[in-house]
Amino acid sequence: MSASYYELEEMTVCAPCAGGLRILLAGCQAMGQKISGSIKSVDVREPPYRPVKRELRGPDFCKPARLDMLLDMPPAKLEVQYKHAWNNEDRSLNIFVKEDDKLTFHRHPVAQSTDCIRGKVGYTRGLHVWQIHWPTRQRGTHAVVGVSTAEAPLHSVGYTSLVGSNSESWGWDLGRNKLYHNCKNQPGVTYPVFLEPDESFVLPDSLLVVLDMDEGTLSFMVDGQYLGVAFRGLKGKKLYPIVSAVWGHCEITMRYINGLDHLKVKVVGTLAKGLQCAKDEQYHERLMTQRQQNEMFGKGGGKIRGEVRSASEI
Repeated sequence: MSASYYELEEMTVCAPCAGGLRILLAGCQAMGQKISGSIKSVDVREPPYRPVKRELRGPDFCKPARLDMLLDMPPAKLEVQYKHAWNNEDRSLNIFVKEDDKLTFHRHPVAQSTDCIRGKVGYTRGLHVWQIHWPTRQRGTHAVVGVSTAEAPLHSVGYTSLVGSNSESWGWDLGRNKLYHNCKNQPGVTYPVFLEPDESFVLPDSLLVVLDMDEGTLSFMVDGQYLGVAFRGLKGKKLYPIVSAVWGHCEITMRYINGLDHLKVKVVGTLAKGLQCAKDEQYHERLMTQRQQNEMFGKGGGKIRGEVRSASEI
């Protein structure tokens, strides 16, 4: 859709385009249309959005140490990513996983339809992180990312935030900046929570989903910033990655970053601590043996040398 000259008047454009727009505005003036204002030239390298960087305080905003540990690990290999990818057998009929890219699905342009797809793996324990790549221009009016049980619906007539619509799913509506769970019975909650009522939060094309089944929490990260806990009370469930989409021909990619099993970490930590204790015990035994030998043979001012000094003093 072409912009009106009122919109062109306040438009911010890159420097190479500014000359052409000035000519266009000059033509409008020649036709008797008065135009005020000026065209703003900016560096074409300027990003299309400005990520929100804030110092977030409080327990919900404290990034877990285990999350830092996971993100410092090498990313999962491609075969592991395929294992945790979209499930072509657990989807709306308006969605299909691409043959040439098993990590990406494509949605058919079906009007008045909201469609979902789940991941292959349901998580009951451990810390798991995956990346969702969803181009901003392909999100439309209802774009929701989250988790669900196997019972959550995968299709709805009309356009809606399907993930989070009932008690079987939990989702973040990326366009409305709202968290939804059982939203038919309770309203959505603003997320990130630091947003003011009239403040916008434009997400980039990619974000990280952080599911901690040991703590029972769901969180998100954007541009390396941990946005805090979005949902609690997820312990004891089996939850799958899920999205709901309405945009025709949208393509959404999920890449499993890695997982961290709390029990394995605990066992490894216990073993490491046990080995260290054994080393310390062996060290102390050697130290005690050395001291006993020193006292027996007089090395370094031990017992015998002390007796000789005592005799000479007499």
